[in-house]
Amino acid sequence: MTGHLTEFAGLPVHEFDPELAPPAEPGAVAWRIDAFDDDDEEREGLPSPAFAQRFAQFLDTVDPASVTALVFGSWGYAAFNVPPYEQLCAAADRLTGLRALFLGDMVGEECEISWIRQDDLAPVLEAYPALEVLRVRGSAPHEAPVKLRPVRHTALRELAFECGGLPAEVVRGVGECDLPALEHLELWLGTKYYGGDATVDDLAPILAGSRSPALGYLGLRDAEIADQVAAALAGAPVVARLHTLDLSLGMLGDQGAAALLAGQPLTHLRRLDLHHHFVGDDLAARLVEELPGVEVDLSEGGDAENEDEYFVAVAE
Repeated sequence: MTGHLTEFAGLPVHEFDPELAPPAEPGAVAWRIDAFDDDDEEREGLPSPAFAQRFAQFLDTVDPASVTALVFGSWGYAAFNVPPYEQLCAAADRLTGLRALFLGDMVGEECEISWIRQDDLAPVLEAYPALEVLRVRGSAPHEAPVKLRPVRHTALRELAFECGGLPAEVVRGVGECDLPALEHLELWLGTKYYGGDATVDDLAPILAGSRSPALGYLGLRDAEIADQVAAALAGAPVVARLHTLDLSLGMLGDQGAAALLAGQPLTHLRRLDLHHHFVGDDLAARLVEELPGVEVDLSEGGDAENEDEYFVAVAE
């Protein structure tokens, strides 16, 4: 990650500064709360006092009920400090208009994506039943991996987990959630080395699609097992209702491309995103030729000849 968000949920991102007057229309921006502090090693495994103070100042300065979009940046030093989700949940009765939430807007200089401590996101979803967008970045596979206990949430339209390795427990949890309004699901599966131990069997409920009938975008990105995922998608019921299939950032090679071509028709798609791939020229040309009318992104292709040098775009 090379830069902080500048736009989120269709709104410009505005960083909260307690020393500056807030915008005249607090609901016209996505508020970013950040309190980077890498000198607090004694509080490893505990919340960051600096972030807690900054968030409390925000709630007392801006009309919380007018806030529709919120971005959390660094919570102290995210490799040491736990995420401030308890404080976030406690503010639910004040943030009554919140519809979009991004947790973990950090660049590598602040905290590598595989160092960011996470926690269970189910309490956040339960505290905010009207939330429509939830994007989460980071997962520390050994210290504090991201988690998701199965929940039912009737308003959520977009759910995304960005990390270098998504635990199988989370993939299964997503598949067991009832999300009738979900339109956009994005999972960065990553690599085993960084905790991405999910298999295509773990993806089976998602690929069946029965719990997310409104799904139109499915992103199974940054996957070490991209070829296996593609083979599973070739016959997956969910594909027929999609407008966008995104297998970008991963290690898709000829085997996966051939599976997509041999499987169920994909001509109904608007977009097939395969950028950052290792598909050979012949199969890449076939994908474009056999999917007329589909926007096929095959940019950022790597050397298809040497499988030992395949890599995912985001790992550490």
